[in-house]
Amino acid sequence: MQNEKKETLYQNIHQDIIDRCKKGEQKAQFQLYKLYYKAMFNTSYRIVNDRMEAEDAMQEAFLKAFDKIHTYSGRVSFGAWLKRIVINHSLDEIKKKKLDFESVEEGNRPGEIKEEQEDEDESEIHEQVGEIKETINELPDGYRIVLSLYLLEGYDHEEIAEILNMSSSTSRSQYTRARNKLKQQLAKKK
Repeated sequence: MQNEKKETLYQNIHQDIIDRCKKGEQKAQFQLYKLYYKAMFNTSYRIVNDRMEAEDAMQEAFLKAFDKIHTYSGRVSFGAWLKRIVINHSLDEIKKKKLDFESVEEGNRPGEIKEEQEDEDESEIHEQVGEIKETINELPDGYRIVLSLYLLEGYDHEEIAEILNMSSSTSRSQYTRARNKLKQQLAKKK
């Protein structure tokens, strides 16, 4: 007996446009671009931290998405599928600059990271969103990317680890260090 697995497909409100894109219609591609370009630019910008590079990365990601749109299966929303392409392409652009993430061992001793304060810190952080986004952009690339993927894009540490090709403990460590650095920089601004 074969294992029957029901696959839930995501209902996209723009499915007709997606279907037309799969047929290669340029007008539909332009419509889809107009629907998603602002959100995808913002996602890319949070990663590359440069408007021109974010624009280029986003454009390249859209071209790749249109080229690979036939692989979109509908298991997630089209926006989530596209966002993953934009994030991966933006990270590739960063990697071209030879981005190095700190290792877990580097400057980290047991007990140095205080997990118990995490809940208090995060509620404090959410109150200052505008200032925080600006300050996040001032962080070193490794910190900024992990913090953006976790706080702004909503990825968990396992997903970030997969995206950035690192362990989830490295992602957690980078996030904690980034959060602490962010708090220090915000305190200096007060």
